[in-house]
Amino acid sequence: MKGYLIILLSVLIAGCAGQEVTTAEQNAPQAAQAYTQLGMQYLRSGDTGSAKNAFQRAVEIAPDEFLSYNGLAMVFQLEDEPDLAEKYFKKAISLESDSAMLHNNYGAFLFSLERYPQACKELARATEDPFYNLRSQAFENLGRCFMLIERPDAAQHAFERSLKLNANRPLAVLQLADAMLQQDELAEAINYFDQFSELVDQKRVEHNAQSLWLGVQISRFKQDGVNASTYGLILKSMYPDSDEYRQYKESTR
Repeated sequence: MKGYLIILLSVLIAGCAGQEVTTAEQNAPQAAQAYTQLGMQYLRSGDTGSAKNAFQRAVEIAPDEFLSYNGLAMVFQLEDEPDLAEKYFKKAISLESDSAMLHNNYGAFLFSLERYPQACKELARATEDPFYNLRSQAFENLGRCFMLIERPDAAQHAFERSLKLNANRPLAVLQLADAMLQQDELAEAINYFDQFSELVDQKRVEHNAQSLWLGVQISRFKQDGVNASTYGLILKSMYPDSDEYRQYKESTR
């Protein structure tokens, strides 16, 4: 009888242990997600050390949690460890190759390293997902990238796609104003620049050297000498060392 009780107790203990393991396995994705979310909170607050620990814990619990690798990549990007950042971006993409968010993040990282051809490739992948909630931004970033590898037609197309998704992307509006001006499409240039000026008035964006120089040129085409002079004075005051101010000075000689 005693032996029977020992055997029965052993079976019950083994059963309970198996149930605990099964429960832990079932809860692993949720636990990893919680650690990943915690890591993102630390990352947003600038505490990269705590963020790193949280992401590493998530990876230990669920090695296939791609968002955790993305988090680690962003940590190392902030800590100026580009080799490690790229390693984890690639790991995340290997686990979730169709993620527009991952391609956008990796593309932005490559852009920051001035690896523009590779960056354009990743950003283009990010724009392919019609349900990506930052698709307009991805098209805008892609347009910037195409400009830097001297593909103006592709850049213009990307900026136009960006504005079809969100009419108030300031960089896309400004770049299209510049492109239309270079193509002598003055009516279109004026429309885009007026749209950018509205965003400035709404305090959604501030003027920069490019927009101020555009303001000078467009005001001259409109024969608005007062605004042309005003834009020129602001350009001189805020960006005296810029190429745009150099062009402005040459234009007044």
